[in-house]
Parts: sequence; C-alpha cells; structure tokens
Amino acid sequence: MADSQNIPVGSTTAGSIAVAAESTLATRMSAPPSFDVADFPVPHGREEEWRFTPLERLRGLHDGTAAATGSGLKVEITAPDQVAVETVGRDDERLGRAGTPVDRVSAQAYSAFEKATVVSVPRETALTEPIRITVHGEAEGGRPAVVYGQQVIELGAFAEAVVVIDHTGDAVLAANVDYVLGDGARLTVVSVQDWDDEAVHIGQHNALVGRDAQFKSVVVTFGGDVVRLNPRVSYAGPGGEAELFGLYFTDRGQHQEHRLFVDHNTPHCKSNVVYKGALQGDDAHAVWIGDVLIEAAAEGTDTYEMNRNLVLTDGARVDSVPNLEIETGEIVGAGHASATGRFDDEQLFYLMARGISEREARRLVVRGFFAELVQQIGLPDLEERLISRIEEELEASVA
Repeated sequence: MADSQNIPVGSTTAGSIAVAAESTLATRMSAPPSFDVADFPVPHGREEEWRFTPLERLRGLHDGTAAATGSGLKVEITAPDQVAVETVGRDDERLGRAGTPVDRVSAQAYSAFEKATVVSVPRETALTEPIRITVHGEAEGGRPAVVYGQQVIELGAFAEAVVVIDHTGDAVLAANVDYVLGDGARLTVVSVQDWDDEAVHIGQHNALVGRDAQFKSVVVTFGGDVVRLNPRVSYAGPGGEAELFGLYFTDRGQHQEHRLFVDHNTPHCKSNVVYKGALQGDDAHAVWIGDVLIEAAAEGTDTYEMNRNLVLTDGARVDSVPNLEIETGEIVGAGHASATGRFDDEQLFYLMARGISEREARRLVVRGFFAELVQQIGLPDLEERLISRIEEELEASVA
C-alpha cells in the first residue's frame, strides 16, 4: 500500500529511486523474542535481520566474545526535583516491561548488565525542564570500553516529560532502553548518537504506550563506525499515539542502521513514522527498515511510515525497506513511502537563478530537507547544536 502523496516539505522526490519491498515476514526475527541469549543462534549474516549489518565490525557483540570492561563509560543524569533516579539490580520488576530482546545482541545486553537505571516521573506531574542523560565513552589504553546497559524511563498516568539522551565519545555499547507510559501520559524522547569515529552502538528501544498516551521519539545519528538501533512500539490500551522521527547523516565508511517496528496490537491507536537521511563519501551505508503490523484486534488503526534519503556523492549506498502487514480491514488508514535520490535539479536551478551560488544552494536544500525533523525536538539549544552539526557535515560534502 505504498503512497507517495502528502510528502512533507523538504523531501526530495524528483529523479528519486524507490528502494522498497513489502513482505509479511521481512523484518520478523528468525528466533522468537527472549531475555535469554542462549535462545538466539550466533548470526552469520545471512539471516534477514542481519543481512545488511557488517558483523565483522561489531567488536564481538554479536557472538559473545566482547567481554564487558565495566569502565570507560560515564553516565550523568540531570533531572528536575520531582523525578526519581534509581540504580537497581536485575530483580527489579520494572525491567523488561516494555519489550523483550529480539536479537542476540539485545539479549546479550540484558543478560550481561549488573545494574540498571530507572528514571520515574510521578503521575500527574508535568515537567517544565527536560531530563538530560549524557552517556560519554573514553578509550582506555587505546581501547574503547565494552559496556552492556539497561535503562528504564517510566511516566505515571497523565505525567508529561521531555528526555534527551546524548551519546558521545568512544565506546562499544550494547544497551536496551525501555519507555513505559501510563494512561494519558505524554513523553518526548530525543536520542542523539554523536559518537567518535570508531564507536560501535547497538541498541533496542522499547516503548509501551498506555491508554490515550502520546509518545514521540526523535532519533538523531551522526557519528560512530557502526550504529544499529531498533526502536519498537506497542500499545497497552486504546487511544495511544506514537510518532517516530529520525534523521541521520552517514559519512564515508560509516554504517548506520535503523530498524523500526510498530505493533498495533490494540484498537483505535495511531502511529506516524518519518525518517530522513543524507549520505556522502565512499562506502557510506545507511539502512532503514520500517515494519508495521496491524493485528486482527487492532480495529480503527491509523498508521503511516515514510523514509527519504538524499545521496550527496558517489560511493554511498542506501537500503530502505518499508513493510506493512494488515490482519484486519477495519482500519482508518495505512500507508508507506520510500525514496532515495540525489539533489533536485529544479530546486537548485530555482535558487541559482536568483543569484545564489551552487555551493550555497546545495546547503540550503539539504538544510531544508532536515528542518522539519529538527523542529520536532522543541528544545532551542539542542536544535541549534544539531543544525550546526549538519552544517559541519555539509561543509565536508561541498569542500
């Protein structure tokens, strides 16, 4: 049910090449979800969920040879006074509520962590300042730390919060992050991957959206050698809404992979997915998998997903696969779109005809391509920082 209409402002469509495929099982796991790493075979790269990922660059996260060092990763949390921040053990009942690991790395992360962080916002509490979580890795003896982690962000009923998770430095990190929204809660999460060039980050993000709750996720990926994120959403009651936005800038030699799954398991829920990426340089590789399942019980579902990619130079590669599986005909709407292309020559001509240089015109087109997603963040300081990072990447592409 591909749909190329209603494309947001800033998308590049002229001359685009669609790289899309519908499949009922394309992004389902070859093994059932499990918290036990032993339930997942060591991937060899031919499995559907691993066929795009360069396993040889995962530093052993996928096969169990990466032993946790327990040092070199610093986590700091700044939160308003109403927020509870706890360090808990593996037996805490709040762990794993939002979702179960769906691949071997996520199961390894869950099996290997010793302490987890739980951030809780009390019911009916509307925070006026964001919760900021900084995760910074520092190499020790020339080698990055190997870390397995678990975080839980929990909002009580009718609570409201914005959470920023900022990843920087150098590390080999496998981590699960759970977002649990009570009924009527509203949560915005901004996850920024601004790692150094050699970092590896594999993560599963699980969101459980309560009745009439609203969840917004903004994933921003710039740095790292390999970044593979798996955002997943399910609903705990009717009326829930999920918006999943993402932007990524994939540079020379980088592998950035975003694999999304929205499980419409409850009636009368909504989801909207918009991810955009730009690529430049030899062997830059971006992968976007968008999988939406509308289960038989999920009548009244309204869902749409879109991925757009802008290739700035030769030598870059994009794999974009939207999937839509519908088990009931009683829905409001469902659709998806995917396109990959170069600059829109008409846009460049329009700007250059008005005295703007080609260099500046290219910058304006790319900046406009990302602008609507950056504006979804709602935090001026972070928006300004991300625009500056985009500008830095563009300087490299036009230099």
